[in-house]
Amino acid sequence: QVHLVESGGGLVQAGGSLRLSCAASGNTFLLNIMGWYRQAPGKERELVATITSSGRTNYADAVKGRFIISGDNAKNTVYLQMNSLKPEDTGGYYCAASPTASMTLVYWGQGTQVTVSS
Repeated sequence: QVHLVESGGGLVQAGGSLRLSCAASGNTFLLNIMGWYRQAPGKERELVATITSSGRTNYADAVKGRFIISGDNAKNTVYLQMNSLKPEDTGGYYCAASPTASMTLVYWGQGTQVTVSS
C-alpha cells in the first residue's frame, strides 16, 4: 500500500504562482510513476503532468511551458511548480502514483484545492 499526502494549494491571483508537494509513504519502492491530476467543478479529472522514476516527464498541452513537475527520490516526494496561473487552472489537484507506467493501478491522494482569481 502507498499513502500520498498533498500540500501547497491555496488562493492566488491570475498570473501568480503556487508550488504543490506530494509526499509518498509506505511501499514506495513499488512506484514507477507519479503525477498530478486536476478536477474542476462539473468536469472530469484530467492529467496535468507525470514523472517517472527515471525522470521522464509528460505534460498536458494546457500547462506546457507554465508548469514544471519534479521529483526527489530520496524524499519520495514530487512537486508541481505552477507559474502564470489562469482562472481555468482552478480545481482540486490530486497526486497520483502507480507501479506501472500505464497507470493501470493508481494510488490517489486526498487532493488540495487551487483557486485562481481573475
